[in-house]
This record gives sequence, C-alpha cells and structure tokens, in this order.
Amino acid sequence: MLKKFRYLKVNTRIITRKFISFLYSKVELKTFIILASLVVGILSGLASALLKNSVKYLEEEPKVLFHNLRISFLLPFTPLIGILLSTLIIIVVFNGKLSKGISNVIFLISRKASYIPKVDIISHFITSGISVGLGGSAGLEAPIVVTGAAIGSNIASELKFNYKTRTLLLACGSGAGISAIFNSPIAGVIFAVEVLLPEFSIPAFIPLLIASASAAVVSRFLYSGQLFYLVTEGWKLSAIPFYVVLGILSGLVSFYIIKVTLLVEKYFEKMKRPYLKALFGGLVLCILVFLFPALYGEGYTSIMNLLSGHFEKFLPAISFPKFIDNNLLLIIIAAFIIITKVFATTITISSGGNGGIIAPALFSGAFTGYFLAQSMSYMGIAHLNFSNFIVVGMAGVLSGILHAPLTGIFLIAEVTGGYTLIVPLMIVSAISFFISRYFHPHSIYTSPLSEKGITFRSEKEKYFIQQIKIREIIENDFIPLSPVMTLREIVDNIVHSKRNIFPVIDDKKNIVGIITLDNIREVMLDSDLYDVILAYEIMDRDFHSISINAEINEALEQFEANEVWNLAVVNDKQYCGFISKSNIFNKYLTSWGKQNNEGI
Repeated sequence: MLKKFRYLKVNTRIITRKFISFLYSKVELKTFIILASLVVGILSGLASALLKNSVKYLEEEPKVLFHNLRISFLLPFTPLIGILLSTLIIIVVFNGKLSKGISNVIFLISRKASYIPKVDIISHFITSGISVGLGGSAGLEAPIVVTGAAIGSNIASELKFNYKTRTLLLACGSGAGISAIFNSPIAGVIFAVEVLLPEFSIPAFIPLLIASASAAVVSRFLYSGQLFYLVTEGWKLSAIPFYVVLGILSGLVSFYIIKVTLLVEKYFEKMKRPYLKALFGGLVLCILVFLFPALYGEGYTSIMNLLSGHFEKFLPAISFPKFIDNNLLLIIIAAFIIITKVFATTITISSGGNGGIIAPALFSGAFTGYFLAQSMSYMGIAHLNFSNFIVVGMAGVLSGILHAPLTGIFLIAEVTGGYTLIVPLMIVSAISFFISRYFHPHSIYTSPLSEKGITFRSEKEKYFIQQIKIREIIENDFIPLSPVMTLREIVDNIVHSKRNIFPVIDDKKNIVGIITLDNIREVMLDSDLYDVILAYEIMDRDFHSISINAEINEALEQFEANEVWNLAVVNDKQYCGFISKSNIFNKYLTSWGKQNNEGI
C-alpha cells in the first residue's frame, strides 16, 4: 500500500510538472500569473469558509455534548480547554513549532524571500479553529491570512516563480483571506497593499483583484450572510467635532492595545513550560470571560448587540446602588471591556492558543465609539447617533493598531454597508492613525520584529534586495596569508595590496582568521620582530563569515548586528572571498534600475 501511494505521488508530481511546462509554453507569463492568482483566491476562499463553519460548529457542539454528558458545569472552562487542545496539537502534531501572526509573514517576505513552509497551510487553520471556536478571545483573520499567504507562496514555488511574483501571490492569498473572512473584496486588496506588499505596481493590482474577488465569491457561496447590518440616515455636520474626539480617543486606545500586547507577550515568553503556560493563561482567560462575558470568542455577537441597541445585555445580573443608574453603569462596563479585551486576546494567543488581532480591534473600536456616544449623552453634552459612532470607532481602532487607515475605512464600509459614513470614517481613521503612529512608530505587526532588533529598510530596498545573490557580489582580490607566514612576509604583502583585510588560509583552504592593519600596527615598526612573529599569533580568530548559499538578508542582518563592513564568504568552511556593504548597495542600485524598466 505504501509503495502504491509513493508511486501515485511521484506520478502525480510528474504529470503536474508536465502540465505546468505545457502552460509555460502556451500561455504568456502575465496571463499565467493571473490564472495562478485565481487558483490562490479560490483555495483561500475555501479555507476561509471551512474555518468559519468549523468555528460555528465548535461554538455550538460543546453545549450539546456537555449537556448530554451532564457536565454543563464545565462550559465556563471551554476557553481553557481550547488553549490546552491547541497547545497539545502544536507540540504533538507540529513538533512545537508554530510561528503565529502576520508579523511572521512580514518577516518571511523581508528576510526569507517570501518562502512560507507548507505546514502553515493547515497548522494555523486547525489551531485557530479550536482556540476561537471554544471561546478564545481572538479573531480568525490572522490565521486565515497566514493560511492564504502559505497557499500563495507554495503555489508560486511549485510554479518556479521568482521572488517578486512569489511575494505577489503570497499577498494575493493574504488579501483573499481577508476578503473571504469578511466578504469584503476591496478591503482584501487594500490590506494586501498596505500591510504586506513591499512595492505596489499597477500590474500587481489585477492579480490582487482577481484573487480577492474569487475568494469572496467562494466564501459567500459556502458561508452566506452579512457580518454586520447598519441602518443609518447619514451623518450630521454638527457631529464633526465629536468624530475628531473619537479619532483622538481611538488613537490612544490603539496605542494602549499595542503596548499592552507587547508587555503580555514578553511575560508569557518567559514561561518555558508550554502546558503550565496554557493552564495559567486559560484560567486567567476564563476569569476574565466570567467577569465580562462579552470577551468570549471573536466578539461579533457583542458588536451586533451594540449596533441593534441592545445595551441592556451588557448589564450584570446583580443589583447596584440606586445612585448608579444603568447608563452610568454601561459607561463603566464599556470602559472595563475596552481595558480588558487586549489582555484576553493576548493571553489567548500567547499562552498556547491561536488567533488574530483584527476582530479584537473591531470589538474594542465598537466599544470605544459606544463609550464616547453614551458619555456625551449621559453628561447632556450631545445626543449622538450610537450606531454611527460604533461603526466609525471600529475603523478608528483598526487603523491605529494596524497603521493601515485605508484598510480600516474600506473594511468597515464594506462589512457594514456604511459608505454613507465615508467622511467620518476618513476623519477618525486618519486621526487615529497619526495619534497611534506618533506615540508608537511601529504597528501591531511590525512591533514584535522591531523589539527583536529586526529593522526594515526603505520599501524599494526591501523589494529589490531579494534579487541579489551572495555569489554575485563576492570580491576575491584579497591576498591570502598562511598561518605560519612571518611578519616580514605579511608586511611585504600589505605593501603590494590595495586592501586592508587579509584572510589567513590553512592547507585545506579553510579560512582560520583574518589580519587587518589594526592587528599589526603596534608591531609593524619593530623590525626585530619581523622574523619572530607568525601570522597565527596576531590574526583575529573571531571574524564574521557567511555561507555562499545564504540569503542576502542574512548578510544584512550580520552587518547591522556586528557593526562590520565586510564578511568572509565560505563554502563549507572553505574561503571564497569577501562581501561588503558598499558592494551590496551598488548591486542594489543596479538591480533597482534594471527592474524598474520591467513588468511583472
């Protein structure tokens, strides 16, 4: 049976390669890319629909199962069960390796040539479905974005596309994931451009549109229904000052969410025992959900309750003193929900579960808008349209957290049908973005990378730098020295060289050290030592090297981390030459100029 399976697998691969070769010979490259983007969009749409249906099933099934087993008392602990199951799957099935979040996708684009492991196609799908379906306080967007990105990256790899096209198909998969999960194709395209694509061009727009539209069609066919319904008669000019206030408040809330997320993540990173971490995080999450039931799951039900005006559902069952009326109590509860939601989300993800930040951002934004509208009404300052401020608040906080205002504007306009609110959406999203960026220059996605010292260069550089191969920029006009060469011989070589670095090579052609002018400056003028000191005595053994097969960004990281200008290049320890920062820059300029004149 195993032999038959292997035989079938090999034959399938051969047939696939022949079919791809046939397409390459018959179809123009641009058309081929468009066809590939269609496939990526359809597969991402299928994954999204399957994930949403799985979560819906997991939200309902435990209630029936626990009731039949007469263990309904365990229902409040389903978030803990979800985190423990997710942790178990990560350790047993995926060997404890699961890079969560869109931050990792951005890292792979910038540092790993847009290659995403095949396992990411299913790993995020399974773990997020269990985590969120059983009550984890997170969203499905990041997992489906990673899944879509993995689909796009791996299809591009199978088709032997270059880095530029591979990145485009990766972005197509991510945008298709957003499009499918929200039924919002325009937002999917804009998300891919704002958050992921290092360099945007008009030809890239067509594959993005096709992938996003096809994913939305597949998702709508398999999982119909509008996420939110907004009934509004428009907005009033007199409310503009309050929208400005909401923009400022949304920016501050966004900054708060980013900072707390980083702090909680650091706290859980210190906990090395995964099951203990999952148990602790799950119990804390259960306590938060018990205190504020609105924190359970993605939170879309709570947002719909806000939009429909069912504010009483957030009131606690216990009675409060008469001097605290329901309106004031709702304001206090809304404030506490905004404060605690980020803890619930980060605990869910950091303790072993899986999920995204977009749904929690929409949730926090909705309660931010409600908080402001209810506060103004309670203090008698103004009677604002609650639905409008709830909707616009969602866009504000999303824009501030992601540092992607266009995504916030169009996502909310699409999922709520609130294009009549486009001006308030623009005002609040822009202000929130600038406030958040002023206090914290990095988004929720780039902050973890920045904390680890991973810096990002200009957009052009990020894009074209991947085209450079280390073997293309090796300089090998350095004079090699022997470890037993005398100082006299070393000085003689220095006199006849234009370089200030000299590799020390042994009999096996392995580089064992380097000598620079700094190494010999102190002894160079003492002629009595010329025949006494040997190269191995003064060479620097702690030199920095890189493999000839390494990615160019690994070299850039070494340059930055070690503050050096040259790296020795080795091929299985054997000396090949040196690469320099300046040579990379020159090659980059050449690559940029050449590719600016080419299409996709």
